[in-house]
Amino acid sequence: MTAGRAGRLSVTLCRDFREFGALAGEWDALHRRCATATPFQSHAWLHSWWISYGQEGRLRVLLVRRSGRLIGAAPLMLVHRPMPLLVPMGGAISDFFDILVDEEEAGYAVGALQRGLDRAARHSVVDLREVRPDASAQLLFGRWPGARSRLTDSTCMELPARPLGDLVARLTGSRGQRLRAKLRRIEALGVEARRIPQDGVPAAVGTLLRLHELQWRDRGVNPEHLRARFSDHLVRSVGRMVGDGSAAVTEFRIGGEVVAANLSLQSARLAGGYLYGADPALRERKVDVSTMLLREVSQQASDTGREVLSLLRGAEQYKNHWQPVTVVNQRLLLARPGLEPLLRLRESQVAVRERAVETVKARFPAARDWHERLTTLPVIGR
Repeated sequence: MTAGRAGRLSVTLCRDFREFGALAGEWDALHRRCATATPFQSHAWLHSWWISYGQEGRLRVLLVRRSGRLIGAAPLMLVHRPMPLLVPMGGAISDFFDILVDEEEAGYAVGALQRGLDRAARHSVVDLREVRPDASAQLLFGRWPGARSRLTDSTCMELPARPLGDLVARLTGSRGQRLRAKLRRIEALGVEARRIPQDGVPAAVGTLLRLHELQWRDRGVNPEHLRARFSDHLVRSVGRMVGDGSAAVTEFRIGGEVVAANLSLQSARLAGGYLYGADPALRERKVDVSTMLLREVSQQASDTGREVLSLLRGAEQYKNHWQPVTVVNQRLLLARPGLEPLLRLRESQVAVRERAVETVKARFPAARDWHERLTTLPVIGR
């Protein structure tokens, strides 16, 4: 660990995974004090992710303390290809990145993180993907004194965190009528939603992933979702997160049989469904799975006082039925002044890759979710 001090502030760089593991209590407390934090910055998620995907010697977590109290953190890691980069922990299976700052100490925290990042990125470009427009990382970008660039990243959809009945009431005409009919169908079949307790998470995650594979069979499932490391990550992280109320696993039953399962994640302001699995037989029974899931997640978000119901990454057509607000994540590139040529090279690499994705989408319009499958594989082995 290296450290530098300015007044009552200390800025340290954690490179030891065991040390990061010991931060759980104070990290969770900071996460609760950071209004912009998403579930993907929780200690449970990041610690578990590193066990499955991290590589020794690559951890780079900036920590800011004021009088010994943790007031800022930036969970990053080092990769070497295609060039030296500092990138977010959590990889591509995490929908959002942000730094953590104590709201009451935001000025001190952001300033100290900027100085610490300047030292940590002496020979690398900082490439922060999937940053929400209202994220605390935007404050860091605004104060960065060196080279910087803001690019667009994934498209997300958001709704107000209200019960589904309220969301349907906003819709008029045939669209509202169709959704009400779908809800009546779900009620008529007697679909029962059951929240899984913490000790039932391992078995429930296994059921969810089995149903997820079944629903995507022959339709190009994300291969990462079928790997043991992903399953292990979910069991570890979600087990902890269910315990502290930042995650929920719900099983949907008809006549006692589990026909679908859903994992939703929550933070201070935001809630959203992360991953689900559903028996294809539901479609034969004319059950609209997305409506069934949204009914449960929207109720969870409303009951817990969240403000935003996020449909997370992706602009799939079915999401538009609910008239959501489109929010585009951003990609923030930062570098020291002397490394601006390297930053511009990275900028051009991103542009080339995006053009390649658009070419694939144009040539294969029937392909499903090409962009998501090309951009959600974890950064490993680099």
